[in-house]
Order: sequence, then C-alpha cells, then structure tokens
Amino acid sequence: MLLLALDTATPAVTVALHDGTHVIASSSQVDARRHGELLLPAVDRVLTEAGLRLDAVTGIVAGTGPGPYTGLRVGLMTADTFGLALGVPVHGVCTLDALAYAADLPGPFVVATDARRKEVYWARYADSRTRLTDPAVDRPADIAEQVAGLPAVGAGALLYPDTFPKAHEPEHVSAAALASLAAERLAAGVELPAPRPLYLRRPDAQVPKNYKVVTPK
Repeated sequence: MLLLALDTATPAVTVALHDGTHVIASSSQVDARRHGELLLPAVDRVLTEAGLRLDAVTGIVAGTGPGPYTGLRVGLMTADTFGLALGVPVHGVCTLDALAYAADLPGPFVVATDARRKEVYWARYADSRTRLTDPAVDRPADIAEQVAGLPAVGAGALLYPDTFPKAHEPEHVSAAALASLAAERLAAGVELPAPRPLYLRRPDAQVPKNYKVVTPK
C-alpha cells in the first residue's frame, strides 16, 4: 500500500505519503490564497523526499472538508485527476476527523475550523476516532451551550475563546494524520466514502441579481 493524501479544506496545503505502516514523507504550508499554486509542488516534494514516482501510488486520500468552496475543490479535483490517471481508488476522509485523530484526546471534545463570516465548521467527538455529530456550520455564540466545558481543537476554536475556552492545537489539518487515519480504517476493512465535498453552504461568489444574459443577434 502506498497512499498519497492531500487536503486543501483549511488554509493549510498539506500532502503526505503513507506506506501502510507509517508516514514516509509529508509537507504542509499555510496560505489560504494559494492552494492551486502550492499543491502540485508539494506533491512533487513529498515524492522526491520519499524517492518515489507518482506511478508507485496505489491509492489517493482526499480531505473532504467541510471547507470554503474554492480551496476545497482544488484538492478534490486534483485527487480525482490523479486517481483517473493512475487507475487507483480515491478515498474521502472528513477533514474534521483527521484533526480529531491528530489531537488524540482521551475524552469528549470538539473540532472547529474557521468557516469565515464569523462562523465555524464543527463537530463533536467521543474520542479521536469517533465522531458523534455530523459536520455543521454555525456562529460560535449559537453553539456555546452545546460545546460548553469541552476541550476543542482547530483554528476555529482558537479564534473564539469565549465559546471555546479550552482550545488548543492542532490549528490546521495535516495530511500525515489524514493518511494515517485512512490507512488504519482501510486495514480494518472499513470502506471509505467517495471524495465528495462537504461545502455546507453556498459559495461566496454569486451571480448578481437582475443579471442579464447578452446573446449575439
């Protein structure tokens, strides 16, 4: 097994290679505006570090969000393209699940990432491998009662200490955690879902109201 994992659902552009036992190479850069520019060089970098070619990969793992439309689709489209070109399966893993896995907390906790617009993408976890709720997007104040007293991880939690007073790192997802979680689930015989995006809300770019389509005569 050689999994190529990537995630662009958060400001982190993160890529990793996992050989079924451990992570053999990884790269992460934080830049919310350059996902498309940074992703492929990061893939080249981890392959070079591992001394491998792309055609050695036997599976792709893509973080499915939730995340902003533009950044998230960069990773998912790249993953689908690699899968098609190589003829290998493409697996989806919730980005929040990978953050929970990396946090490795012993008891109930929350993962919250920055959704912009003064909102967070979030979910509750029983432990680092067990999600209790579907991913959602809300204003922190609106979920304060639901998350009261719980530790929290992720950039969204760190941004809103009034709602998440027990917030700590990891701030962003890592493909190393994404790959490790996927490898663990696959080894246990779990069928991972297709890499379908968790947008949770409409994109920021909208067609203006009263837009008129001009057609040539």
